[in-house]
Amino acid sequence: MKVSIVGIGYVGLVSGACLAEVGHTCICVDNDLSKIKRIRDGESPIHEDGLAPMLKRLVGSRLTASADLRAAVLETELTLIAVGTPFGGDRIDLSYIRQVASDIGHALKHKDTYHVIAVKSTVVPGTTDDVVRPILEEASGKRAGTDFGLGMNPEFLTEGVAIQDFMRPDRIVLGGIDDRTIDVLGSLYAPFVGVPIVRTNNKTAEMIKYASNAVLATLISFSNEIGNLCQTLGGVDGAEVMAGVHEAHYFTPTLADGSRVRAPISAFLWPGCGFGGSCLPKDVRALAAHGRLHGQPMDVLDAVMKVNESQPARIIRLLEEHLGSLAGRHVCVLGLAFKPDTDDVRESPAIPMVNALIERGAVVSAYDPAAEGTARAVLPLGKVTFPGRLEDAVNGVDALVLVTRWEEFRRLPTLIAAMANPPLLVDGRRMLDKHELPRYAGIGL
Repeated sequence: MKVSIVGIGYVGLVSGACLAEVGHTCICVDNDLSKIKRIRDGESPIHEDGLAPMLKRLVGSRLTASADLRAAVLETELTLIAVGTPFGGDRIDLSYIRQVASDIGHALKHKDTYHVIAVKSTVVPGTTDDVVRPILEEASGKRAGTDFGLGMNPEFLTEGVAIQDFMRPDRIVLGGIDDRTIDVLGSLYAPFVGVPIVRTNNKTAEMIKYASNAVLATLISFSNEIGNLCQTLGGVDGAEVMAGVHEAHYFTPTLADGSRVRAPISAFLWPGCGFGGSCLPKDVRALAAHGRLHGQPMDVLDAVMKVNESQPARIIRLLEEHLGSLAGRHVCVLGLAFKPDTDDVRESPAIPMVNALIERGAVVSAYDPAAEGTARAVLPLGKVTFPGRLEDAVNGVDALVLVTRWEEFRRLPTLIAAMANPPLLVDGRRMLDKHELPRYAGIGL
């Protein structure tokens, strides 16, 4: 198929590259000319494992980038909308969605053949039918279901492993206003043989995406609340508690041959310093706000965010419990990205931690294998130093705060063991063995 994807962010570019990889011809559309140039040069404008070599292989053959949305729509059979939907405080901001829908509609006015538009951006239930559809119809002078198809195709990509998630999906959700729309979307995903397909209406597809993210966020905040109670009670290790929970057959089922396998969902049942990123915080807030807007209290989701927002402060309290006043103390934050294998610092718990340390007069340094550049843009200028290597980061500090589960940080016990005056290590992810470090503190302990 010939496909146009509007929006060259994590979702749009990964989707375009992966769809080209399986044989489709894709045009990625954006108004950011610098991004377009980099893609045309075979360079990735985002840090995503495996994406750069994929672009080098595909650009110029089945993948291209353009700023001309009208031409892209006219040249393709299907358009995916993958623009941002930031949360504005009381509801998601649909300004990009509205503008793109209008632009696509004006392009459709000049197209004689049937065309399908599918929203891939995360939008609250009702957006595709009640917002996108009337804009498309007004701008094009055509009717959805007759002249063009309209669908909702949510993404389930995790930054850092987005290529793997797209190429080996656990499910594909296809929403549409009619069977014809869903059939076209089904053709798009025909190369993904054996993957469960959910065919439904647009509103349900939108809710599936929100519910999927909300349940993960809920598991994380539940684990953190249990961990916080363990820490308060004393004599209980929240990590050991969750490890015991993981052994239940719900999370570690026994296979027919008698072996046991740990379900991936158990990774979200673990104490830590909170979730971040461009999806979970935004989506939980948006869904809770959407419920309130329709008169439905969302008490559980409100509590999920309340717990999450309090976690970075618990790290600061742990530091103060062990070091006393932080004024003049040298603290190094290890990890700035919200998760490993990405340079994305959006909603990362590391950012409020760094700011709180600065406010308390600490001498702050920070190390991240990939996110130093993006972090510099959001941290106070001149208030944070950035050692270039992990070896440099651990030297001469009073405390280390582990925030991101980078695999490189598993070297910390070895590095610290060689030091005459080892620093305190505050493990915000309960990633390391507490017995392997001379001075250890952790969430839930």
